[in-house]
Amino acid sequence: MALPVYASPLERVWHYVYLALCALIFLFLIAPILVIIPLSFNAEPYFTFTEKMLAFDPEGYSMRWYDMLLTFGTQAPDAPRTGAFWADVWQNATWVKVAKNSIIVGFFATLVATTLGTIAALGLSRPEMPYRRPIMALLISPMIVPVIITATGLFFFYSRIQIQQWGIPYLGLVLSHATLGIPFVIITVTATLVGFDRSLTRAAASLGASPVRSFFKVTLPIILPGLISGALFAFVTSFDEVVVVLFLASPDEQTIPRQMWNGIREQISPAILAVATILIVVSIGLLTTVELLRRRSERLRGLSPG
Repeated sequence: MALPVYASPLERVWHYVYLALCALIFLFLIAPILVIIPLSFNAEPYFTFTEKMLAFDPEGYSMRWYDMLLTFGTQAPDAPRTGAFWADVWQNATWVKVAKNSIIVGFFATLVATTLGTIAALGLSRPEMPYRRPIMALLISPMIVPVIITATGLFFFYSRIQIQQWGIPYLGLVLSHATLGIPFVIITVTATLVGFDRSLTRAAASLGASPVRSFFKVTLPIILPGLISGALFAFVTSFDEVVVVLFLASPDEQTIPRQMWNGIREQISPAILAVATILIVVSIGLLTTVELLRRRSERLRGLSPG
């Protein structure tokens, strides 16, 4: 917000002090993340800045830890980068395996969470829905209750029903991560439905549209930005979850956060910093997408100009 020309000297001083405070708070929050990025290019196997790095000596920087993400666990890590090497990476590289697991679990968990969360939000947004507040509190409780409690409850429940014996890969992780992602979908879709004009669906019904057709042709295009935002939050929640994976994942279902946990506990390797840097870039991209969708949703609802 620009400072008005008629501002007094005291208001101008406070304006610049306010900007400086905001910058310091932002730096305090973002500094631990920014430090990780240059450390991931450290040529030495340390988690600290070396003298060569501080002197900006090119020999102090290396891509070796990013290369390790491709070669760790492969049968021939020093082989020429031919088709056989990349096939070996795809089949055997540890970090590639856990990345595939994270994407598979995150995709299906997001699909389940988005479907169920949208249905719940549509029901909770209707004024005739009884006991809306208690039901809303119950549905968003997974994001309030400590994850360790949720993970423990899911572990005993899935052990009781022997979900691992059902023969469906990733089923326990997908349902667990969907449980954690549903509250984010409910909140974002419900917020989008706050400004929804119900007369549009009544107009569609008066023109002969069925409830299903009315939803897909009228309601869904309007709430789509909120729905996609909730889906992205659900995916990030699944992609970042480690506690549930510690309780429920089989040896073949390890994810990136679980592999990072193993790397910190068993073998300290700066390759973890390389993975963290990649995740930071992905997170920034997802957050940028969420912000663009939020602005688009506000324009569609007439809450912002443009």
